[in-house]
Amino acid sequence: MSRAMERIEHRACFGGWQDVYRHGSEVLGCTMNFAVYLPPQAAHGPCPVLYWLSGLTCTEQNFITKAGAQRYAAEHGIILVAPDTSPRGDEVADAEGYDLGKGAGFYLDATEQPWAAHYRMHEYVVEELPALIEAHFPTTGARAISGHSMGGHGALVLALRNPGRYRSVSAFSPIVAPSQVPWGQKAFATYLGDDRQTWKDWDACELLKSAKEKLPLLVDQGGDDEFLDGQLRPQLLQAVAEAAGHPLQLRIRPGYDHSYYFIASFIGEHIAHHAAALHAPV
Repeated sequence: MSRAMERIEHRACFGGWQDVYRHGSEVLGCTMNFAVYLPPQAAHGPCPVLYWLSGLTCTEQNFITKAGAQRYAAEHGIILVAPDTSPRGDEVADAEGYDLGKGAGFYLDATEQPWAAHYRMHEYVVEELPALIEAHFPTTGARAISGHSMGGHGALVLALRNPGRYRSVSAFSPIVAPSQVPWGQKAFATYLGDDRQTWKDWDACELLKSAKEKLPLLVDQGGDDEFLDGQLRPQLLQAVAEAAGHPLQLRIRPGYDHSYYFIASFIGEHIAHHAAALHAPV
């Protein structure tokens, strides 16, 4: 695996540094950007890492410029890592519309052509990117994961598929049951094919039914989210969690929508949730 990377942005922020790097991904077969926030504590010793997965149409820029997370990461001594949401480049397959192709990788490993060659965001986020981060930055080896919308789906699925890999998981407005809603059905049919049995491997509600690791789930959802009933449907996750005896804290926030105004309002609580797990003795 090539671990060469180039820093393309470097800005002081809350006593630490907000950087963006570019590297050649062997898993995705293209050049990728990712953002890293190094809190002030990282200058003096290793810190745990919180991975953030963004939603449809986003890049690594949305979270670092809109969420206000750096302040809380600096308070808690946590490195933030925000990858892009899909492979990029002229050689990468794409599609019309915002909900498929570039900017819409859905954090899975595609099996259908022409997508399988590049759309392997699960392997990238779980394996290749952490190896790069842990080789270049002062980390403790402790990881957590969070995300928004499609990225909330990604955070839940990656944590459920990889027990023991993350100390904690949370999500804002996640697509909890992609097999049952239009965004997920379109993506899964395209990337994975028509066999709905294979879809279950990438659906948080399905994975939760047989999860061996009872990692507590923290989910915040805006009560005035325009996608609440059509695409997100958090009550489906709640029902499965109750049936499986899986710890879930689902908080419906009246008045909040699907935007980063919502995320910025509660990101501090999520980072505190992750900090408690990341800094706890093993």
